Amino acid sequence: MNESQLNAPPSLAHLIERYPQLESLQENMLSAFNALRTGFADGKRLFLCGNGGSAADAEHIVGELMKGYLKARPVSGEFRKKLVQRHPTDGNYLADHLQGALPAVALTGHSSLSSAYANDVAADMGFAQQLYGYGQPGDMLLAISTSGNSTNVVNAVKLAQVLDILSIGLSGADGGRLANLCTVTIRVPEHSTPRIQELHLPVYHWLCEALEEHFFGDS
Repeated sequence: MNESQLNAPPSLAHLIERYPQLESLQENMLSAFNALRTGFADGKRLFLCGNGGSAADAEHIVGELMKGYLKARPVSGEFRKKLVQRHPTDGNYLADHLQGALPAVALTGHSSLSSAYANDVAADMGFAQQLYGYGQPGDMLLAISTSGNSTNVVNAVKLAQVLDILSIGLSGADGGRLANLCTVTIRVPEHSTPRIQELHLPVYHWLCEALEEHFFGDS
């Protein structure tokens, strides 16, 4: 793969200009982008998991994918017409305030389920249980762990392998256990948690922007 396969601003080269320490990650970043692009094009869903700051990152990514990030993503004229036909009074309002979405679900946000599972079954199996309940073959999992060794994240990736769910790891320099388990792992070249998280953000922002341009570039 090379950058010519990517039709999305900002170009990967521009990102590398701003974050030269990410240069060695270009191939894996393109692999992750192409995997997500293919999955979303096939109508699949992305699930995300992580702990602490990585849980916040998972929620952040969902926010960029499920609504307009840099583009308005208006609904199609055909869908607007259906809304107006069904709801003549407020169909246009509904259409004006909906945006195109790339289906993404953070497994970090279900506090009742997560706390009950931790208390009743196993604290390190909450993400895996949700993936078992929600996931279908061809879906995607973004597993975020600065160490690459978070047991509940690793267990979700193990389950993804059995469920035929593609997994993308986002970790630090050595990749931890995720490096040998995920379909592709993006290992940012830092070792301390704060520095790793600082580089995770430009990586996933680039992925979100590139995906938005690909799917909604003509909006």
